Amino acid sequence: MGGPVGDLAGMLAAMAPVLDKCRWTFALVEGDPPADAFALIHEDEGTTAIVPEEHGAFGRITLTVHSALEGVGLTAAVATALAARGIACNVVAGFHHDHLFVPWERRSEALERLRELAQAAAAGGSPSAAPSGSTTPNPLL
Repeated sequence: MGGPVGDLAGMLAAMAPVLDKCRWTFALVEGDPPADAFALIHEDEGTTAIVPEEHGAFGRITLTVHSALEGVGLTAAVATALAARGIACNVVAGFHHDHLFVPWERRSEALERLRELAQAAAAGGSPSAAPSGSTTPNPLL
């Protein structure tokens, strides 16, 4: 297995997004964190746990590429592509992968958009916006 991918084109082309079957929620935690927490975020205002919940509002999409923590642009590119479709995206980065939490009712649409983004990058597309004044839509956005 190779090491982390750090160049933007490589990260996008190899992101291979996978949709988790669970529904997720962001919950404030007091006391001991839940054993099934996917992630804990400690902030000045309190601790947030991302936990599975039967009626949770979010779906989780994992970008299975082992992206380098120093890689530049992956979060911006996927967030921009989803934002162009009006899909909210909350990103949590782990050591190996990035995890996107998107509205549950739009999870399939988000997954399809990310697959399109990966295919365009693999075909040599650029993640940057079309030049100003261009009428050609950028397939990556």
